[in-house]
Amino acid sequence: MTSTETEEKRSSFPTVIVLAAIVIVVLLTCVPYLVTVALAEEAAERATTDASPIFGVTLPPGYKQWELIAPAEEAAPLDELRAVVGNQTAIDAYQAGKLPFPDGTILVKRAWKRKQSSDFASATVPGAATTVQVMVKDSQKYAATGGWGFGRFINGKPVDEAQHRTCFACHEARVKNRDYVFTRLAP
Repeated sequence: MTSTETEEKRSSFPTVIVLAAIVIVVLLTCVPYLVTVALAEEAAERATTDASPIFGVTLPPGYKQWELIAPAEEAAPLDELRAVVGNQTAIDAYQAGKLPFPDGTILVKRAWKRKQSSDFASATVPGAATTVQVMVKDSQKYAATGGWGFGRFINGKPVDEAQHRTCFACHEARVKNRDYVFTRLAP
């Protein structure tokens, strides 16, 4: 091997290392971005298929851990136990006695068939889950329905459009003077 060939090999070795480092940096920079884009597309597709007709409301993440606003019992024919929970915006508005509710308020009503407790004869406890109903306050997006969007879900999937058409009419007829919200904060 000539000294020129040895010199060329020595000078190309750092070049290979620099190129390898650049490739690693590019991969470490681009791969997380591409994964994020793919996950966002998947989430958007899932949200569209799991959104309520008419309003586009979805089940809010983490709602099962939200603070209780009030429980309720629904008589026959539904025979349900219900719990209304709210996001922090809702809780703050309730505690301040603020009406109308501010945009960003989300209320979730969870419902179960009621059944007699097997451990305590006089107690009624939740049985099978029936529905999850969601109200989202966005005064511009839902201006035609008092500022509220509605979603009714069974087993995590929205019910049909006909059922969603009944939401606002019921709220408007009974509780328009309370910003279309039935539930009051439990004492």
